[in-house]
Amino acid sequence: MHWPLLLALEAAWAGLGQATQHYPAMWGHYDVCKSQVYSDEGLTWDYMACQPEAADMTKYLRVALEPTNITCGDPAETYCALENPYMCNNECDASTKELAHPPELMFDFEGRNPTTFWQSTSWRKYPKPLLVNITLSWNKTIELTDDIVITFESGRPEQMVLEKSLDYGRTWLPYQFYATDCLDAFTMEPRTAQDLTQHTLLDVICTEEYSRGYVWKYDKTVRFEIKDRLALFAGPRLHNMASLYGQLDTTKNLRDFFTITDLRIKLLRPATGATMVDENNLSRYFYAISDIKVQGRCKCNLHANSCVFDKEKLVCECEHNTTGPDCGRCKRSYQGRVWSPGSYLPIPKGTANICVPNNIGPVTCNCDPFGSESERCNATGFCKCKSGTTGKHCSECLPGYLWDSGCKSQVCDDELLRCQNGGVCLSNLRCQCTVGFSGVLCEKPHCESEAAGCGGPDSARNTSCPSSAHLLLLLLALATASCWPAAL
Repeated sequence: MHWPLLLALEAAWAGLGQATQHYPAMWGHYDVCKSQVYSDEGLTWDYMACQPEAADMTKYLRVALEPTNITCGDPAETYCALENPYMCNNECDASTKELAHPPELMFDFEGRNPTTFWQSTSWRKYPKPLLVNITLSWNKTIELTDDIVITFESGRPEQMVLEKSLDYGRTWLPYQFYATDCLDAFTMEPRTAQDLTQHTLLDVICTEEYSRGYVWKYDKTVRFEIKDRLALFAGPRLHNMASLYGQLDTTKNLRDFFTITDLRIKLLRPATGATMVDENNLSRYFYAISDIKVQGRCKCNLHANSCVFDKEKLVCECEHNTTGPDCGRCKRSYQGRVWSPGSYLPIPKGTANICVPNNIGPVTCNCDPFGSESERCNATGFCKCKSGTTGKHCSECLPGYLWDSGCKSQVCDDELLRCQNGGVCLSNLRCQCTVGFSGVLCEKPHCESEAAGCGGPDSARNTSCPSSAHLLLLLLALATASCWPAAL
């Protein structure tokens, strides 16, 4: 019996099994701000970064419409169905509860029959545009954790913009554009969230995915894809949250992208269901929204694990000797060093960066001599880490770096900077590419430089690599061949 060969086969099979499984990386939920631990000094507090659980944020918002008289029912009006101009039996009357469609019906309990919804006036002033601004305000900084989903009951709008504010509505930035024809409406090339990469995640795009088509009874939702963007760092099932938290912790623009105080839905053109508007029956054209979903959490700068709704306002219940609506400053008697937000790193507990009492004296930091600019604390009482280094004592590396008497930049690794097209990462320093590919990460097929491009029969794109199954069959064939003489 050829035991070494059989053991090699078993090891190859185990390796393939591990390659096909998905193991979630260890990461903290950050739901505990402190815990008691025993040390040489007795029972003490161990402080950790913490944040509130994600929740349905539509329970805590205020909604405002512009123009203020855009809601239907004053005066009463009869509407026709978009798909059938002769079915005109839908009445809106603000003076009758059963026939009224006020804005709060965008956020009521779903599942009622018939469905409740807000509705605008009809497009009776055509060709003047039917413009509506719907502003959602929290008077609090919110971090989005899931897709924003808007459900329409009269056909999805043909043109729409979703905007965000970070300063309580004083200034606005576009989040995403929506249109049946992006070039015509906004002079932008159409794209989808699936087209984005880690490098283009912050791009503001125009999508035709939620505006085209006339199956309005079934295609009702319009989305702003938060999870697809988070998955660019955390993986398709958000298994690798450690990688995502590392990016959020070190990239302010990325963190701010998912942070809002207000949202604004700008409705620019209602669904028409055809290329031409029927000017003889303008009561077919209007906006109607039955549900808006916004999932997120209070932003507490990783200094609180709960957020309360008090006096019509969300407020963080601050820990770590911090205070303020977002735990954004130190308490009066705890300003021994400059306030700093908590940190997700190191995983899984993070760093609390607590505020210390006044006149506490110099704080011992024990900064790592290789990872920190200095072994002593800086003016804020923290270790000042070198590029690529993180952690309380600057003794850990960010994703993309490798510890070697300090954090050295990696060309490739097994988390974010994977070698592509079958390439193998050698000592985190370079990718060894397969035949037909080149580039730092083996991302460039040789055929790009060929006259016929990458579509020809001899191009590198058509170079096939042996699959895992083929490798197994080859090993089994070798085992059989080696055992055959013994059988004879």
